Amino acid sequence: MTHLSTHVLDATTGTPATGVGLTLTGPDGRVLARGRTDGDGRARFADVLHPGVHRLTFATGEYFRTAGRESFHPEVVVTFGVDSAAHLHVPLLLSPFAYSTYRGS
Repeated sequence: MTHLSTHVLDATTGTPATGVGLTLTGPDGRVLARGRTDGDGRARFADVLHPGVHRLTFATGEYFRTAGRESFHPEVVVTFGVDSAAHLHVPLLLSPFAYSTYRGS
């Protein structure tokens, strides 16, 4: 059984990215969950993920517009494979014109 969490940091302010919209999509393209990052820029998905390729979409354009800033990326989609790991963590380091992600712990 695999669970998923994420943490989004705004590199331009050096603070957690609060209120970023999230959509988790399963291997069949079905939306499994929606949510927003909390005050610490974090979100956890309680649903168990089954093996296959999943997508976590971050509504980055909306986040920057809400803050009165422009963004090159209207959304960031992180595509990742689920195997037998008990927990997956997807961090996102974000700025208006670039982003970075990796498999966290």
